[in-house]
Amino acid sequence: MSLGDLQYLTLLAVVRLGPDATSRSVREVLAEVARRDVSVSTVFVTLTRLEDRGLLTSTAGLTPERGGRAPRVFRVSDSGWAAMRETRDANARMWQGIEPA
Repeated sequence: MSLGDLQYLTLLAVVRLGPDATSRSVREVLAEVARRDVSVSTVFVTLTRLEDRGLLTSTAGLTPERGGRAPRVFRVSDSGWAAMRETRDANARMWQGIEPA
């Protein structure tokens, strides 16, 4: 299963964050580490689609945020790990033999 750029980076952000992977923290990692400024809605839609495809799972967090609802906490599933490895390996194969100009 091949992943798009934002999907791949989103899964990596979830891994990087571990048990603190909420949509807000994923957005912050995408901005700070990947230098991708994406809207809150884009992150939410991406996380939802990845979960719908079985690449992520989510549970309700323990501490309610402002407004009274606990944030969803995301975790990469085994299928998500497999998709990330596939995408990483495909990118590595495409780079083989290419020298920067």
